[in-house]
Amino acid sequence: MSCEPDRGRRLETMLARAKRLRTVTPELLNEVIASACDRFRTHGHTTKAAFNQLVACGAWTDAVLQLLHLELPQWKLRRIIYEDEEWHCFLSKQRQVPLGFDEDAEAAHEVLPLAILLAFIRARSAAATAATSVPRVTPTPGCSVCCDNFN
Repeated sequence: MSCEPDRGRRLETMLARAKRLRTVTPELLNEVIASACDRFRTHGHTTKAAFNQLVACGAWTDAVLQLLHLELPQWKLRRIIYEDEEWHCFLSKQRQVPLGFDEDAEAAHEVLPLAILLAFIRARSAAATAATSVPRVTPTPGCSVCCDNFN
């Protein structure tokens, strides 16, 4: 897929740009939706209107959390810590698994919604990488491998 490396570069560029910002803007969220959100476009008018209402009210944290829920429903907010004048945000796929044993995405920023948005972009990048990579299995005579996904 020739568009996947380009998407990875766009996500990295967006991540670097968002790190330098001091506040979330509607333009930034529109850029994130255009570049990183495949599912958002498929949601109905009511869902998009609710999201746009949050953006119009300046409820940035709620808007970013809703974007996370709509775009990456399997990823959950695990931990938010305020330390050394920065918000540290941790996302992972499975709540019952200790941090470090599950696929995770973390980010830090002085502004809470930007910390969550940065973690979201990292999770989106990880999800895109996982979707395009196929693990290699070396066949062993007399052994079989189950490739079913029981999630």
